[in-house]
Amino acid sequence: MISRIYSRFCQTLPAPEGSKGLLVAFSGGLDSTVLLVLAVQFAREHRLGLRALHVHHGLSPHADAWVAHCEGLCRQLAVPLLVERVQLARGNGESLEAQAREARYLCLAAHLGQGEWLLSAHHQDDQLETLLLALKRGAGLRGLAGTVPSQPFAGGLLLRPLLEVSRAELAEAAASLPHGWVEDESNLDESYDRNFLRQTLIPQLKARWPAMAQTAARSMAICAEQEALITELAEEDWHRAGEGDALHIAPLQALSPARRNNLLRHWIRRQGGEMPSRELLGLLWQEVALAREDANPQLGLKDLECRRFQGRLYLVRPNLVPRHEELPIRVGESVELPDGLGQLSLCLQPEGEGLRLPRADEPLSVRFQVAAGSMLKPVGRVGSRRLKKLLQEYGVPSWQRGRIPILYYGEQVAAVAGLFVCDGFLVPAGGIGWHWQKPEPVEI
Repeated sequence: MISRIYSRFCQTLPAPEGSKGLLVAFSGGLDSTVLLVLAVQFAREHRLGLRALHVHHGLSPHADAWVAHCEGLCRQLAVPLLVERVQLARGNGESLEAQAREARYLCLAAHLGQGEWLLSAHHQDDQLETLLLALKRGAGLRGLAGTVPSQPFAGGLLLRPLLEVSRAELAEAAASLPHGWVEDESNLDESYDRNFLRQTLIPQLKARWPAMAQTAARSMAICAEQEALITELAEEDWHRAGEGDALHIAPLQALSPARRNNLLRHWIRRQGGEMPSRELLGLLWQEVALAREDANPQLGLKDLECRRFQGRLYLVRPNLVPRHEELPIRVGESVELPDGLGQLSLCLQPEGEGLRLPRADEPLSVRFQVAAGSMLKPVGRVGSRRLKKLLQEYGVPSWQRGRIPILYYGEQVAAVAGLFVCDGFLVPAGGIGWHWQKPEPVEI
């Protein structure tokens, strides 16, 4: 049995020449024990480095014994074992199951080297559980597609080479091995939805329809293909309607409702937002995009807020406030900006336009405000304007005002990041280059 599974395992993995090593997510349970044995053989045959990582969540009174078991087994197999201990917060409103999963993947990401493969023991029956849970949530195609066999992860690849192998096959293979495995008693607790499916519902479904897991896997593969197609379509629409992080409303109005909703979901996903319900997506369109011209509409989407400005939709963090810090900076340095606004860097720039070098009596600083009544004259503009008026002319949304870095020479404004340089501070060459690195949204 183990040899047959190994053959399928090898066929599922990419060409081994593309790997710089293997990291196995190793709980010590039945599934990951079989995975580790397979990975040992694969690594040996292809002369790849192999390590295992066990995460100690501290949730079970047997957790220390599981670590000891994993250490003993890895010694037998000559596999280096990393053990990470994490602390979970009880009673904070988030399920311990979700916290444990997030902590586990953070540990795995921290230890996965550039170009390495992370191997996970998800199998065919896990896919069926995932599908049923997705149906319970009313998920779209992405949720119904289930777990993908390969995806980029932390500079490497996350691979699930057992997705076409049933739990029964893994159990038969594990029974033929001399190593044994640990049993997590929480897997019997049917207060967890996944355990209820595993212990009660899925056995009934498979008793009635023995091929249920295989046929469900085919449906999930079709959903994955359809998801890929609508993602391609959304990318095409994004190129027509997107601008930076914003979405123009006018091109959206020309789309059918289904295609418009597809683009809105794609846009939210690009910004790292959580997928809204169909009802919330309808509110976003009706109450934000189509609100009257003189309104300042906004709609909360969990950790983000949808707002409108000058015919465009934006996703921003809620409760943004103006900043009032004054941060000293020198040429050749970078400064961390407050409240997640990123980093500002200054460097000498021998070629190309840049800011003139400061005089000895002009200490450089980064601020976010100008004195009341100050007038600024951007290079190439006729006449001076107040900063508020300039920000309006440059199309800066109201919630970003007071949050844009402003470079000062002494008490004079030299430049406003990403917008303009003030008259008298620009030189054609041999000056200072500066870069505002904004934090990238995290895709989920």
